[in-house]
Amino acid sequence: MIAIDGRGGAGKTTLAQRLRKAVPNSAVVHTDDIAWNHAYFDWGAVLVENILQPLHRGEAVDFRPDAWITHDRPGSIVVPAGADFIWVEGTGTIRTELAPWLDASVWMQGDLDEQERLSDVRDGDSPEQREHVANWLLEELPFMLREQPWVRATLIVAGPPHIDHDPDTELVVAPPTNP
Repeated sequence: MIAIDGRGGAGKTTLAQRLRKAVPNSAVVHTDDIAWNHAYFDWGAVLVENILQPLHRGEAVDFRPDAWITHDRPGSIVVPAGADFIWVEGTGTIRTELAPWLDASVWMQGDLDEQERLSDVRDGDSPEQREHVANWLLEELPFMLREQPWVRATLIVAGPPHIDHDPDTELVVAPPTNP
C-alpha cells in the first residue's frame, strides 16, 4: 500500500497510472473519487473503513460512496483482491490517520506556478473552477502545514524532469544539487 501525495498538478495521477502499467498485479485508488462531493480533506476515515481495511484483509473492494449515490454518479470504486501493490494517489494521502495502513509513501514536489498552469490546462479556468480552487486552497494550505507530508514521505520526487527521456519507460534520478 503506497501513497502518492503532492499538491494539485504535481503529477500524482500520471505517476500512479505509469506505475500501475509498469508493475504487474497492481491497482490505483484515486482519493478524488473518495472526496467527490464529500469533502476536500475530511475523507480519511471513509478511505480506511471502505478501502484500506478490506484490502488489508485480502478482500476485493467494490465501494460506492454516499455522495455518488446522492448525486447519481454511476459506477463504484473497484479494487481486486490479491493485488501486490496498491497505489493510493491524491493530495492528502500522507497523513497521520492513514500512516498505519501505508507501507511506503511518495511526495511529489513541484514548482507551484507550473502546477497551477497544468491544473488550469487539465481542469479549465472557468469562474466556477476558480471558485473551487480558491475554496480548495482555504483547506489545503492549513492541512499541508499541519500534516507536513513531505517530512514523513519515504521518497520525494522532484516533479517533472527537464531532461529528455521516455516517460513511459524511464524515470530520471539525479543527486541533490548544492545551493
